[in-house]
Amino acid sequence: MMFWYGGQWGWWQGALGLVVMLAFWGLVAWGIYAVARGARGPQRPVGRPDALSILDERLARGEIDQDQYRQARELIRTGGSPGPAAPIGGER
Repeated sequence: MMFWYGGQWGWWQGALGLVVMLAFWGLVAWGIYAVARGARGPQRPVGRPDALSILDERLARGEIDQDQYRQARELIRTGGSPGPAAPIGGER
């Protein structure tokens, strides 16, 4: 089979074929990996958020101050109850 200038492939045609082949098989491998790992982005937990994340959000929004945050975090961590004299949020 004759090509434009001579009867053999040029070096750039072979290099281009190699690059295209490597890109194709790389995409195939990535596709298999993505399907196997479930590459749909970060998964958010289904259902209600946990108490510590709610507490973090309340501190970030300014609903509670740092002292109230520390008290509530300690209560969540230990599983205790605040009692009547230690309000967690709201008025002071």
